[in-house]
Amino acid sequence: MREPIKHAFIWPAFLVVLLVGIFPLIYSLTISFQSMRLVPPLPPRFVGLDNYASLLANPRFWATVRTTATVVFLSVAVQYVLGFAIALALHSKIPGERLFRVGFLLPMLMAPIAVSLVGRMLFHSTVGPVNDLFTQFGLPNLPFLTNATWALGTIIAVEVWQWTPFVILMMLAGLQSLPQDVYEAAQLENAGSWQQFWGITFPMLLPISAAVVFIRIIEGFKIIDTVFVLTGGGPGVSTETLTLFAYQEGFKKFNLGYTSALSFLFLIVIVVFGTIYLAILKPHLEKQR
Repeated sequence: MREPIKHAFIWPAFLVVLLVGIFPLIYSLTISFQSMRLVPPLPPRFVGLDNYASLLANPRFWATVRTTATVVFLSVAVQYVLGFAIALALHSKIPGERLFRVGFLLPMLMAPIAVSLVGRMLFHSTVGPVNDLFTQFGLPNLPFLTNATWALGTIIAVEVWQWTPFVILMMLAGLQSLPQDVYEAAQLENAGSWQQFWGITFPMLLPISAAVVFIRIIEGFKIIDTVFVLTGGGPGVSTETLTLFAYQEGFKKFNLGYTSALSFLFLIVIVVFGTIYLAILKPHLEKQR
């Protein structure tokens, strides 16, 4: 009697969630093969793969891919190294550890828009406190938000500031779950701190590290709010990311067919990267089992 009742409650909810998730995906895929504009309003017209071909031939698309990849890979690399180092320090029970834990986690608890606004204020070219500090040492004001290279570095710095706490939290949880008897055996063998780290800590935390880096890279590819607030994609389009490019095409130009094609190309990029990433890590992860 319990089985039919269970299915009576589960299946309606499952079908609703499936429809909510699948219908927009299928509808967006259908639109990506059409020429559809809201402003000026034009009737949908089937164009096949023209939207995709136009995107792949557009230098701006490839520029946004390069910019997004640069921001993601550099910021995630710094987040992982810095987050792992801080997690190791917190795990070593340094003085004021609990206070540091709260302090390090605060940026992650803030909305990305709020963090970006703080970053924009800090790195303002003329009235920002960072440039004020530089002038105290006789250095010129740096164009943090108006020069392409500096703007890209500023975006990476703000991303690192906000999301390093996530890495700290995950790596610290992993460190606290490691068995202590392994370290006791290593100490009996007179293994130093570096030997214990490279021989025990890092290999045993490799599955968690792989998951943390993967999550941050996938999330990083969706970056839009930080770039939108800090630079708006400028100067020019030098800091424009894929999601910001899609926003410009979809919500400013109302070119829905083109934007849908861009979204699916974006999805393909993430799937291909995820597949390559997992394929590279698979042999190393299997060794830890």
